[in-house]
Amino acid sequence: MILSDKKILAAIEDGSIVIDPFKKECLGTNSYDVHLSKHLAVYKNETLDARQHNETVAIEIPEEGFVLQPGTLYLGVTEEYTETHATVPFLEGKSSVGRLGIDIHATAGKGDVGFCNTWTLEISCVHPVRVYAGMPIGQLIYFAVDGEILNYYNKKKNAKYITRTDKPVESMMFKNKF
Repeated sequence: MILSDKKILAAIEDGSIVIDPFKKECLGTNSYDVHLSKHLAVYKNETLDARQHNETVAIEIPEEGFVLQPGTLYLGVTEEYTETHATVPFLEGKSSVGRLGIDIHATAGKGDVGFCNTWTLEISCVHPVRVYAGMPIGQLIYFAVDGEILNYYNKKKNAKYITRTDKPVESMMFKNKF
């Protein structure tokens, strides 16, 4: 079941959902709009290796915006820091962003209960498009959880994305054993 705006507000009031900064005007009927921060990153190497740490190069979006190019994976990050302690957050692109030909996540649209951080975005586009820091980029939808939780993300010993940051975080696949 998806939380309504009233349920999201109640969860914010009881602390089971944290959104910082929170702006009531960003609350939709059953979602919350998140915004693109000024920080982007791209990988240094054209060929990535899942068993290696792939380094990134930082990009700061200037006031006049930044033109995304097709064929490049950009890592972005939300301005909003979030915590979810009793619901499953899903990050989806806004339809207005999709209509510009921008995808904001390749596979990682679902968060875990206990996820406490900003959201790294896996941004790609189908044609050149100028983006701006602070623009609405996605929306968080919260699903109720049925049953007791034994393994909160922020308490897992092997959680790879728990260090609070305002920058995009590169893949940590290399920390897996395979």
